[in-house]
Amino acid sequence: MKTMLSHCLCLWLALALCHSAPPNLDKMTADEGQVAQVDRCEAVEFDAIAPDNQGVPYFFKGDVMWRGFHGPSELINGSFKELMEQQGPINAVLSQDAEDADKHLFFLMKDKVFNYHEQTLEEGWPKTISEVFPGIPDHVDAAVECPKGECVRDSVIFFKGCEVHHYDTQTKKVKSSHWSHMPNCTAALRWQNHYYCFHGNQFTKFHPVTGTVTGTYPKDVRDYFMKCPNFERERCSHVPLDAIASDGLERAVAFRGDYFLREDEENRDGWHAFPINESFKEVQSDAEAVFSYARLLYIVKGNKVFAYKSGDQYQLVEGYPKTLQEELGVEGPLDATFVCGDYSTLYVIKGQQMFEVELSATPRAVVKEARLPFPKVDAAMCSPSGVRVTVGAQFYEYESPRLLAFSRIRPQPHKITLEMFGCDH
Repeated sequence: MKTMLSHCLCLWLALALCHSAPPNLDKMTADEGQVAQVDRCEAVEFDAIAPDNQGVPYFFKGDVMWRGFHGPSELINGSFKELMEQQGPINAVLSQDAEDADKHLFFLMKDKVFNYHEQTLEEGWPKTISEVFPGIPDHVDAAVECPKGECVRDSVIFFKGCEVHHYDTQTKKVKSSHWSHMPNCTAALRWQNHYYCFHGNQFTKFHPVTGTVTGTYPKDVRDYFMKCPNFERERCSHVPLDAIASDGLERAVAFRGDYFLREDEENRDGWHAFPINESFKEVQSDAEAVFSYARLLYIVKGNKVFAYKSGDQYQLVEGYPKTLQEELGVEGPLDATFVCGDYSTLYVIKGQQMFEVELSATPRAVVKEARLPFPKVDAAMCSPSGVRVTVGAQFYEYESPRLLAFSRIRPQPHKITLEMFGCDH
């Protein structure tokens, strides 16, 4: 009886950890006028993704598809007309070598597989999944090819719920696993020798053999796998920043209006924009000041202070928000805050005044005061090169907080978009 109870408990936990996918959006209409209005930047959850013979990724949803990382939607039946004779969405797409040593696209729909070479359906297809991939269930959620060297042997990885099936293309043997730690993939993609699981408008990078996830995930698809004006415009906007800091894990973060930007040091591909209300739902938007202390990220908005644990996702610390007076011993509104390194001194900027608050003291209160050379500061943070102060579309660097407080000569200005965010202007 005890063994059976333990087994049931493990099964329940596995099911609880396995995230169910959001319901599919209604099937897109095939009317030409309405197809042009399908915008993949509006949080589209893709049915399938795969690169074509030239390596251009195709994104599929309902009756429409997109070629590459930017451009309008188009009808699937303009390129793969036989697919639209079926009822239902595409379950998965594979890009695989065929007998002619060329890349083919294999579409999985319900219990069938369609084999296309350069948008022409091969003779004798479709075939059943059981005939092409024996041992693989029908109605899979996603699939992705995995060549030898990245997998133990040339394989295809199939996803259905939390079940993952590694199909050996040579021996036709299937090894099944239960990846309860992974979200339910509605699409999967091998891109530049890395593997990505797509779920909702987010994606998670995983190891193709073990399913191990390393790094900060999930991430927003719209900021990595497509050109979305709102995200690109946010990074390169000349609108002044609201706040900037490190998030406690040595990742720089900047806040502006409804978005925050984070520097992706893992992939070394610069800054990326994310909606504030998705990561900091309690704040929603318009952060006024931020700082990092003791591996926590503090966000000031109005008369409240929010404290978040940094990790794969930001989590509000129990007991927060608190009032500014209760947490820091100061009155708002604030213009900027920053802490340097592992020190416990918080620098608070209000107008031309900069106050020092000792965070290790109880209760916290202002211990020093200085006057700044700026009538108004938008944001400030400590960086390896010193203190960085943003004013409008520019930032200034000082070697230390003391030089910021007592220097009356402004250093050379730098452009935020060009020198901080890597834009071309």
